[in-house]
Amino acid sequence: MKVAVVVGNPKPQSRTAHIAMSLVEQIFGPVDSELIELSSHADKLFSWPSDEMAALNQRVAESNIAVFASPTYKATYTGLLKAFLDRYPANGLRGVVALPVMTGADASHSLAPTTTLIPLLLELGAVVPTAGLYFNTAQYQKIDALIAERVSEVRGHLDALRPVLDAVGPMPAPSNSGEEHSA
Repeated sequence: MKVAVVVGNPKPQSRTAHIAMSLVEQIFGPVDSELIELSSHADKLFSWPSDEMAALNQRVAESNIAVFASPTYKATYTGLLKAFLDRYPANGLRGVVALPVMTGADASHSLAPTTTLIPLLLELGAVVPTAGLYFNTAQYQKIDALIAERVSEVRGHLDALRPVLDAVGPMPAPSNSGEEHSA
């Protein structure tokens, strides 16, 4: 399983990145994960075309899981994260399970990941199996306990999907006949 962790914090090695990586480790255990700090690519985010950015976008789109993490700026995710996600076409994240994570200075923005980031991820075709995950950085001294609570919630959501996925079974391979079928 491949996991991409995309962090839109302009500060490298931020608390947001630490929280996102801790979530991945605690939810999925040892997996092939890649941390993408968008602050390290800020000079290329607005360059079109950019081979470097195209490669980053492709690696995220080829991941099984993608965590999109951002501090809350002006009640939403950062421009760095928005600029990165804007490089995808419609349904560019189809087949990727996305976990939206945001941090903020207080509880007043706790709905930001659900009301701002999830709609964008859905527009890009990602599967979002849980509400947005918000972490109050004023409570950073007990971040491990807060992460553990969220890990339990996410695992509960993922476990709830198991019987459905088992009942549905694997998707059939696409037909090569060139015919389109309508429901």
